[in-house]
Amino acid sequence: MTLEFLRPVIGDDMAGVDQVLRESLDSDVVLIREVASHIIAGGGKRLRPALLLLAARACGYEGTDHRTLAATIEMIHTATLLHDDVVDESQLRRGHATANARFGNAASVLVGDYLYTRAFQLMVSVNRMRVMSIIADATNLISEGEVLQLLHMRDAALDERAYFDVIERKTAKLFEAAGRIGAVLGGAGRNVEDALARYSMHLGTAFQIMDDVLDYSGDAGEIGKNVGDDLEEGKMTLPLIRAVAVGTPDEADTIRHAITEGGLTDFAPVVRALHRTGALEYARERAQAESDAAAECLGVLAPSPAASSLLQLSTFACRRSY
Repeated sequence: MTLEFLRPVIGDDMAGVDQVLRESLDSDVVLIREVASHIIAGGGKRLRPALLLLAARACGYEGTDHRTLAATIEMIHTATLLHDDVVDESQLRRGHATANARFGNAASVLVGDYLYTRAFQLMVSVNRMRVMSIIADATNLISEGEVLQLLHMRDAALDERAYFDVIERKTAKLFEAAGRIGAVLGGAGRNVEDALARYSMHLGTAFQIMDDVLDYSGDAGEIGKNVGDDLEEGKMTLPLIRAVAVGTPDEADTIRHAITEGGLTDFAPVVRALHRTGALEYARERAQAESDAAAECLGVLAPSPAASSLLQLSTFACRRSY
């Protein structure tokens, strides 16, 4: 399953978002241009801007501010990726060398800061106080999520409750902001706005769970990063948490050792444990539950191509291979 179903509905809008990104990142500082070009050219699914565009269209919005704000959301997301890759010492993202691998950690951190500030300049240009408040609150919670994840690195005792707390802040909150902003732009009532916010939060959670599943079951060429990165970085994700909870003592010890010591020496036995315990399937079922919960939130929308695409997006979230 691919995202091609979005092209007929928001293809022109997405092209407009890319144009805003190119113009906004055209700095006279050469290094900023080089790093920005590297990460923008790297592509990605552009899920968060697509979500904002669809939500706005589903609520009847006819202007162009949604393109500016979708670019704002994508800049914030990209800034978090730049900082993430430095913290995680990642070498590959979206099938290409990470910015820190190519330009160094200092450049990645500073250009990430530039993206944050540029995003807030774009946000202010739209001159909507409610939108500014939503983005500011979301960015603050994302930062908290990043710190929480750092604190839990190599924490083999992490449980499901703490795991979901991290991903709600680190990943799902920006999805939620994108959906809510789309509704605000479309002048939707509070009940529709809240429903789209809940949809987006469930959608973001489903995407993150599937990312964690694909780290142990995906193809590096498809997912755009090295399989096993989470294990090497000491991230205790949902499949591992489940396997420790229901596996044998030896399987649990193997996973704990892999998390606390790092490296990929234990990768093969960890994957065997995940399959034997059904932990990957368990995580997929949790992703499906989040996808179903997202779809249920869309009943408040009038029928439209954008509303149909939002429903398809909830299906894509848990059935994708990349």
